[in-house]
Amino acid sequence: MNAYTTYLWFNTQKRREYVNITPEIENAVQESGVREGMVLVSAMHITAGVYVNDAEDGIIQDIDEMLERLAPSGKRYHHHRTGEDNGDAHLKSILVHHQVVLPISAGKLDLGPWQQVYYAEFDGRRRKRVVVKVMGE
Repeated sequence: MNAYTTYLWFNTQKRREYVNITPEIENAVQESGVREGMVLVSAMHITAGVYVNDAEDGIIQDIDEMLERLAPSGKRYHHHRTGEDNGDAHLKSILVHHQVVLPISAGKLDLGPWQQVYYAEFDGRRRKRVVVKVMGE
């Protein structure tokens, strides 16, 4: 089995942002030389996430609105007793999860016709990273 690791770095302009990282994941798969296997894409911060969905502005807005309803910003969270103000970002991260594992077939990322990989930032405006680990043969 072969393994290849690379990192994607982000410094978003807004506190909440959704970034399509599919091209970067495809590049990592190609650079790895892996023909059959899996790629792990994992946010390395507890206030960010990675998910797979449609690259359509309406669904991105729907996702953002759903997450805001479930974990609203500005609410008094117990976490804020530590001096932080990002309790909602931690909860939003749990809701979208922090990682995905995706198949590689014939040397390419094997996604459905509308599937795209997104980095979801919930406490942005500072430098963060995602690990991309390609494994297979």
